Amino acid sequence: MKSTGYELAASGAAVGVIIAFVGGLVIVGALIWAVRFGIKVRRREPGPPAPAEQPTPPPSGAVYETRETREPDEVPQAGREGERLRPHDLHASGSKTAEDQPRPRWDSGSSGSFGSGGSGST
Repeated sequence: MKSTGYELAASGAAVGVIIAFVGGLVIVGALIWAVRFGIKVRRREPGPPAPAEQPTPPPSGAVYETRETREPDEVPQAGREGERLRPHDLHASGSKTAEDQPRPRWDSGSSGSFGSGGSGST
């Protein structure tokens, strides 16, 4: 009678090990399929651009950032009673260049560094 209990316990453990092993094989198979599918998709994509196809700066030279103060641009009022504003009546942006541009915060030629302790000029 004891041997029957041992056989049942051993067979239950063996079934658990077999289920875990089969589950692992399914996961490994899915990962292999995913990698092969990714390689197949990658082969269909165009390659990287050649050096001659890379973007170049404009012929006039590099484009630099401009610094300006902006002020709100008011919405125009309708001309007559009951008239609606149309999109072409509105301005392109919600702001416009301010008429009085402040001067730069530091002189050109100074480093502009904060906390250097020196005069800032080189």
